[in-house]
Amino acid sequence: MYPTPEEIKTYIQNGLSCTHIALEGDGQHFFATIVSPEFEGLRPIARHQKVYAALGARMKEEIHVAHILIMAPPTMIAADTLVAFQKIDSMYKALSQPKSKADFTSLAKRFSEDKGSKDNGGDIGFVTALQTVYPFENAMYSTPVGKVCAPFRSQFGYHLIKVIEKRPARGEVKVAQIMASTPKSKGDTGIAAARKRMEMVEAALKHGEPFDSLVKKYSDDKYTVNDRGVMKPFGCGRMVPVFENAAFALQKSGDISPIIQTEYGFHIIKMIERYPLKPYDTLKEQLKHKVENDSRAQYAHESFVEKVKEKNGFKEIKVNMDALMTKVNALPDTGKNGNTFKASDFQNMMEPLFALGGKNYSQADFMTYAEKITHGRLTGAKGTAIHDLYKMYVDGVVTDFEEHRLIETNEDFRSLMNEYKSGIMLFELMDRNVWGRASKDSAGLRVYHTEHKDKWKWDNGFVGSVFHFKDEDAMKAGVKMLSAKKRPADSVIVKELNTANNPTAVTVQHGHYEFKSFKEAAQADIIKGKVTKATKNADGSYTVVKVEEVYNEPTPKTLDECRGYVIAEYQDYLEKQWNKSLHDKYPIKINEEVFKTIGK
Repeated sequence: MYPTPEEIKTYIQNGLSCTHIALEGDGQHFFATIVSPEFEGLRPIARHQKVYAALGARMKEEIHVAHILIMAPPTMIAADTLVAFQKIDSMYKALSQPKSKADFTSLAKRFSEDKGSKDNGGDIGFVTALQTVYPFENAMYSTPVGKVCAPFRSQFGYHLIKVIEKRPARGEVKVAQIMASTPKSKGDTGIAAARKRMEMVEAALKHGEPFDSLVKKYSDDKYTVNDRGVMKPFGCGRMVPVFENAAFALQKSGDISPIIQTEYGFHIIKMIERYPLKPYDTLKEQLKHKVENDSRAQYAHESFVEKVKEKNGFKEIKVNMDALMTKVNALPDTGKNGNTFKASDFQNMMEPLFALGGKNYSQADFMTYAEKITHGRLTGAKGTAIHDLYKMYVDGVVTDFEEHRLIETNEDFRSLMNEYKSGIMLFELMDRNVWGRASKDSAGLRVYHTEHKDKWKWDNGFVGSVFHFKDEDAMKAGVKMLSAKKRPADSVIVKELNTANNPTAVTVQHGHYEFKSFKEAAQADIIKGKVTKATKNADGSYTVVKVEEVYNEPTPKTLDECRGYVIAEYQDYLEKQWNKSLHDKYPIKINEEVFKTIGK
């Protein structure tokens, strides 16, 4: 009924050097244990360096494939899943028989449920690594040219793949295009008009008219028409095959293709630049990011979950899930309370849904989890929603179970956790006795500042307000206000000059400034109680200083003015005091005889 593990191994191969993949499954599910010389046991794919190298090797090859898809999403019930598998399996057997008259293209056109390739006999052109889901990629790289792989399942359903051709990767190209679109709504008349327009463009190019100017006049591609027709670089599988092949057929920069036709319209392509496939070392970080974000990461997680289940006696009790679903299906579908539930309504359902490591997880446990995740409202079909929630719940339970067991079963992990624990305890002690105390002990901080205030001083300078006026008109208005017999407050000047029409006419900053770092006015012009003359800046703005106090000798900083420095030194002081108290309480004794032997 289902493929055996040996059959599965024939069509899913990992292809890693010095590494192999062990697969088990029942035709609906399979899991993998990646084994390597460096680490025996489970190794998450997304963290395995050899995976990146193997992926780089795959990217050196492009594969022309056709496929047949029979839909079988994860939420499909078991009976329908079996029907889907039997359908794909019967096609595989027909294609595999010696002297069989079964034709892959005909079967794809008749039975495939992939709308995008069905009419092409399943042909999806050339693809390379990272362009398909992971099981599909594995199958196409492990199938010889001219052969059909055994059925396999992805999140979409069951597939058959036929490998038509393999070739070295061609890298990427950057091209520009002129396109005359052929929308279906315009029918044959639209196609004829578009063809005629492109023939005019082709004639103009032959007479020397620049490609760029023809793009502006004739191209319908709204994404590139304002950029000289230039498209983003692309490689294998990114464009429809006719367009891709025409682009890669151009040999050097400036070459122009004849008119080509695709389902989108007519095109003339100009080569801009060719980019060969980059070396693996250059692509390594990019590949790592892609691997960790594609289905390989999920594949590795599922492998991990299945391995833990197997090792710890995981057992599902289907009859209890059926009983739970009967109650869930009884929930109203419509109305104010449609598809809503409360975990308390299931609190008496204590039968186990599954067991792991000798512990049962009940129907009520699961529904409590489901309420936390969904806030008591199921979205979409109830069966699908519960299926997805149950998978999340089981994955979470299995992962937590293994994490808690790691301390018991993995010496390296246990040592690491002990290090973390010791580090956290030390951090807490340091925070309580040094870092946190230094910032929170305001009385102690003030005393420390007072006792050491000569450490923190302002160099010669002044206290005052520095005005920046946007232009000459604002400066004149500001200086007039600053020169008044009754000088207004800084905030009044700002409010007066910054209007709705000119909201940035003036800015002001009040503070203590040191002459050695203040370059916006000459020191000789800074006089107590005076306003400096306006200084014009390079950007057309003006600076004016209103001086309140001048200090010709260093002056102590207040605690607020040097709080950060005081806290840092106070922390050092507290740490020394704390270390001294620890040494006094726990004196260290050195065994001199043993110590002297260390250097021998």
